[in-house]
Amino acid sequence: MILFVIISLQGAQLIEMASGTETYVSKDTQLYKNYDQLYKKNFETDSIVVMIQGNEVASEAVMKAADKLEQQMLIVPGVLSVTSPATLINQINYQVSGRSKIPDSDRGVQELINSQPSLFETLLPDKTHMMIVIKIAGSSTDQQKEDILNALYPSLNEAGFPPGYSLIVTGSPALRIDIDNEMTQSMGVLLGISSILMVIVLLLVFRHVRWGLLPLPVVLLGVFFTFGFMGYSGVPMTMVSMAAFPVLIGIGIDYAIQFHNRMEEEIRAGNSSKKALILTTKHTAPAVLIALIMTSLGFVSLFTSTVPMIQEFGILLLIGIVMCYLSALFFGLVTLYSFDWVSKKSPLRRFKQKTAESETENPPPNIPSAKVERAKALENALIKSADFTIRHSKIILVVALLTCFAGLYADRSVPIQTDTNSFIPQDMPSLINYKQMMDLLPGSGDHFNIILRVKDNSDPEILKWIDEFSQHEVTNRRHVNGATSIVDLVKEQNGGTIPETSEEIQAIYDEISDSQKQEYMLGSQLLTIDLDIGQAMENIEITGIKELRDIIQEDIQWMQLPPGVSVVITGQSVAMIDIVVALTSGRSLMTMLGVGLVLMGLIVVYRDPIKALSPIIPMFIVVGWSGLIMAGLNIAYTPMTAVLGALILGVGSEYSILMMERYFEEKDNGLDPVSAINQAVTTTGSALIASGATTVFGFSALIFSPFPILSNFGLVTVIDVCLAIFVTFVVFPPLIVMMDTRREKRRAASLAAVAAAV
Repeated sequence: MILFVIISLQGAQLIEMASGTETYVSKDTQLYKNYDQLYKKNFETDSIVVMIQGNEVASEAVMKAADKLEQQMLIVPGVLSVTSPATLINQINYQVSGRSKIPDSDRGVQELINSQPSLFETLLPDKTHMMIVIKIAGSSTDQQKEDILNALYPSLNEAGFPPGYSLIVTGSPALRIDIDNEMTQSMGVLLGISSILMVIVLLLVFRHVRWGLLPLPVVLLGVFFTFGFMGYSGVPMTMVSMAAFPVLIGIGIDYAIQFHNRMEEEIRAGNSSKKALILTTKHTAPAVLIALIMTSLGFVSLFTSTVPMIQEFGILLLIGIVMCYLSALFFGLVTLYSFDWVSKKSPLRRFKQKTAESETENPPPNIPSAKVERAKALENALIKSADFTIRHSKIILVVALLTCFAGLYADRSVPIQTDTNSFIPQDMPSLINYKQMMDLLPGSGDHFNIILRVKDNSDPEILKWIDEFSQHEVTNRRHVNGATSIVDLVKEQNGGTIPETSEEIQAIYDEISDSQKQEYMLGSQLLTIDLDIGQAMENIEITGIKELRDIIQEDIQWMQLPPGVSVVITGQSVAMIDIVVALTSGRSLMTMLGVGLVLMGLIVVYRDPIKALSPIIPMFIVVGWSGLIMAGLNIAYTPMTAVLGALILGVGSEYSILMMERYFEEKDNGLDPVSAINQAVTTTGSALIASGATTVFGFSALIFSPFPILSNFGLVTVIDVCLAIFVTFVVFPPLIVMMDTRREKRRAASLAAVAAAV
């Protein structure tokens, strides 16, 4: 275990944060390949924006500071260009006076701005706001972007902006880095809250054993091992994979509790520490291992998702439950054995007292009567509940199935939330600044990027088609706010018209600077049209973006392309369309595959239809109820809540399997079905209540996450785990007794028929 700790400590240092498009969209899809290979590597630029706010930004002092900042940032590696009102003033002043210089008075600055006000509309939206746009290559790595930002902050201090002006750094790179930092802080908070909640619930529901808090360090050790393997396997930390650790605490502590509870039960029965360890390993380890395998099969369905961070979530869960099982089996049981051995050998009175208590089958007089009464009260309540459900088995099963199918139907009307900005904390200052920037800076929102493959980019017919198409989209498509292309630069150089010959166009290309051309053309065979679709991700979401993409595709087909030209619509917004598929058809496929895999696994392990079906049916009912709850609470599906079906199967099937294992163990000891289920409910059931409560509390930590995507997931998961515990005690007992009793009757009838025939 010490060796594992050392190895995991090294691996945990290799974990990287991730929050970009790659976490939502698989790199293997054609949509992403078009975006990455055609647009991102060739044309995409990213922008870091500095917003200056003050009483009068169009002043000589502010412009000179902006000019100084521009000169400092242009020499930073990775910066393609810096554009501000100071840039435009220098250009205008050079045309007028032959000197590229900021005037020495506020009046001189204002006169140059008023001479061509249309040029300044974007970067000077009003008298109190000014924008400085620092363009960097879209293919820049996160580290390169962070290096540029690290160079920007000291440059802002050295630029000499007047006192009283606020300088806000925003843009996509700055927002992503802040999200990564927020995720790192949130991870520690979630684990801390989860651990505190675990302590509370263990003190409340696991008081009937010695060392009742031991399962917590056991499961935390398993989580630590998971961190290590996460680093070695290259799985990044995303806003979804953060949820894996409270989930693992909730699931893994169940393993530790089951082992702990059974060993204490064997010791109370009069067995030695060694014998108790052997019996616990013999009876509980295989049952928990089967539950783990079935849980894993439920999680395997997560790999059918097209969202990478869901697949990574599945990898973490699979690694994590194995680590938690190993920690519970080896560290947990060995620690319990050692504690019990020490308590018998130690001369200390408190250890002797605890040993006397543990070896006495009936509680000694010095045990508080209230504790005994609580234990008996719980057992009596569980037995009464089982008897009641068995007496009314038909009504309970019919109502459960009807509400399940109602939930499956209601699930179809649950809305889908795909605005990725809504997944992060809405009160993050960086997000507020980013939204303010998008409102003030035209063209800073979402875009469609149309890539044209051509034989000759100076063909006049191609440029005329681009011009006609761009005007058509801006005029006729409500969500297309603007269109820019190389045609705008050509027309600007040619008096507002497109030349009639390739030679004239090529001559204009030669006059345009490379920095301007590289945004719209590459070589002689690639051109791009940039369609500004505003705040589409927020206003019309991914579903609306998909519909708009399809309409534009139809427009391209209707407006016949010149011969030899092919078109691809791409861009970050288009690449994100894959999320819609993952949250619609992908969600249902994931759940059904999970049901099928768990069922097949149970059939292979038990080769018994009763043992295969009895744990699956209650969990299928919970899946239906989950849809009913989400529809009732109007909670939208996100990439996180889309995994609930697989998660319910993985977590909930464990409860039913452990209850079923104890039921058939008691039957093998000679009990009838009703007595066997009562014994299972009072022994394994009491441990399931403790582990179920700890699981609920573990998941509850997610509710406190500042990320809405995790908070909603935590709320629904807590409800679903409560439902899983509910069906284990209300639906499973009558179901297993009814199915097993009918099988016994059929066997008895079959034997009677054979005997009569003989």
